[in-house]
Amino acid sequence: MTAFFDRMAPEWDARLVTNDAKINLILDSAGVKAHSVVLDVACGTGVLFPFFLERNAAHVIGVDISPQMALIAAQKHLDPRIEVICGDIETIPVRRLCDCCVIYNAFPHFEDPQRLIARLLQWLKPEGRLTIAHSMSLEALHKHHAGRARHVSREMLSPDEMAEILAPWFTVDTKISDHEKYIVSGARNMR
Repeated sequence: MTAFFDRMAPEWDARLVTNDAKINLILDSAGVKAHSVVLDVACGTGVLFPFFLERNAAHVIGVDISPQMALIAAQKHLDPRIEVICGDIETIPVRRLCDCCVIYNAFPHFEDPQRLIARLLQWLKPEGRLTIAHSMSLEALHKHHAGRARHVSREMLSPDEMAEILAPWFTVDTKISDHEKYIVSGARNMR
């Protein structure tokens, strides 16, 4: 996994197509707003960092397992509100409790969804939100991961399956899966 994304890192931004409206809808669902502390899981080269800063996030913790991706993210974004950590989100120590956690264009690269979700709970404040999103449809995502990334990906869950996995810990209030995006988002259950 690490080697695959290290190889992809130098060309990542050149191949990336972003859509501001789509990303802003995702961040609205995620609850990213002024003074938020945000955990960006598998942040890659930091594509979402400018959007977090535009919303005046107080602090952004970007975590990526690829040293090359993390290096590019850290070099591109020198704002003191951004902290980039190279490591495995499932094993690195929790640095700070976060208001929201965003996994953008990365969820199929995690081997065990339940284990990942359980780990992310440790990073979230009691009222925190978790958002899993992709900038393409589920069908396009399946086709995309059948190509070069097939060895480092598993099939993406439907929104209903994702909501079911999140249900023990989150109240899912957003499930969108259309021809151009995928978003499942919810707030931690208050117990």
